[in-house]
Amino acid sequence: MTTMSQRLDYFKLSPQAGNKYTEFTMLLNEKPFLTEIAHLVTLRASQINGCAFCVDMHVKEARIHGERELRLHHVVVWRESPLFSPRERAVLEWTEALTQLSPHGVSDEIYNRVREQLSEQELADLSFLIVAINGWNRLSVAFQVVPGSRDKLYGLDKANLS
Repeated sequence: MTTMSQRLDYFKLSPQAGNKYTEFTMLLNEKPFLTEIAHLVTLRASQINGCAFCVDMHVKEARIHGERELRLHHVVVWRESPLFSPRERAVLEWTEALTQLSPHGVSDEIYNRVREQLSEQELADLSFLIVAINGWNRLSVAFQVVPGSRDKLYGLDKANLS
């Protein structure tokens, strides 16, 4: 078994960009609607992108904030699961559509289905959250950030998951 190690510390090497990107993400965390659904969005995008660090982090954050364990297991199969509301399903569908853009973009069918559940403001804010997590995923995957390596720094050790 090989021990994974981070390739480089992109945040340390580009602190201004890292700090601004963190500010952007924190701004989104202030929006009440996003606070309700952020764990589902960040977990699902991170699963799709194969970001081990982010999947680990977002599961721990969700547990700390009271998300039920079974729902976390069901995020990957949300279409078949009875555990998500119509609004949550719309959020997860939009997350998948923006994370895995098709060559033809996002269809009117998907857009209209999501708009039935979300206001224009909610959809705009959600889209920025999806942009943010996809960027973090790409950085963590590219530089092989080790899952759990920042638990203490981010307070994720409180999740009691190891």
